This record gives sequence, C-alpha cells and structure tokens, in this order.
Amino acid sequence: MARALALALENVSTLRGGPFAAVVVRDGEILAEGVNRVTALHDPTAHAEISAIREACRKLGHFELTNCEIYATCEPCPMCLGAIYWARLERVYFAATATDASKAGFDDSFIYRELRRPAQRRKIPMIRIMRGEARKVFDAWEKQQGKICY
Repeated sequence: MARALALALENVSTLRGGPFAAVVVRDGEILAEGVNRVTALHDPTAHAEISAIREACRKLGHFELTNCEIYATCEPCPMCLGAIYWARLERVYFAATATDASKAGFDDSFIYRELRRPAQRRKIPMIRIMRGEARKVFDAWEKQQGKICY
C-alpha cells in the first residue's frame, strides 16, 4: 500500500491525474502499477485499478489474475470493482473510502443509485433495440467450438 500511496502523491504533485494509484501483487512481489490518467489521456476509463489490471494481464499473458491481490489508494469505483471481479483478483486492499473521495470531489454514489434503477428509469436513456439479431450472435457464441469462456 505504501507504494500505491507514493505513486498517487507523485501523480497529484505532477498534475498528471487524480489522487489514485493501484498496484497488483503476486506472491508478495509487485506485478504491475497504475495511476489515474483520466485527464492526461482524455480517457474516462483510465483509472488506476484498470491501468494496473491491464498491465498485470499483459505481463502474465492472461485475462485472469488469480493468486493476485490489488492495493488501491481508494475504495474502488463501480467500474473498477467490476474489472476486479472480472479479473478474478483474490483480494482488494484499499486506504481511503468512497466517502473520502466524495469529499474531495470524486463522488460515484450516483452510479450505484443508477445501477439499482430499472434500465428505463435511468438518467441516461437505455433503449433496447435489435434483440433478436443480438440473440443470433449469442447463439453463434454458444455453438462455437474451442471458445475461451470467461
């Protein structure tokens, strides 16, 4: 965690991104590091956890990070939490809370509220179209031989 906090402080002091950093650890060794680069890269998905997960997966040559842990300077946002589950990390350590982040201007509580609402009642309209055609794609996937399930 000390390394993640040092990375976050460096990121803030150089104005390259927000006060967030993460490290992925395997067998007690740092496998990958990431810092928040949302504004620097003009990429709303360039969160520290996402960057660290991408780098760790690249290094391991696999999309699963079993037997790995992530240390994040803040409680993961909904997007990062989803990525952590998809990557199958074993454990998450975090320092600051979502409330701490909210007080600093990084409030994602509205996303959690939106997720609880039915799609048709969300702030951003969610309109389902072409479901039948989409089902054909899923049917093709289900029949595909040699697919890698995730």
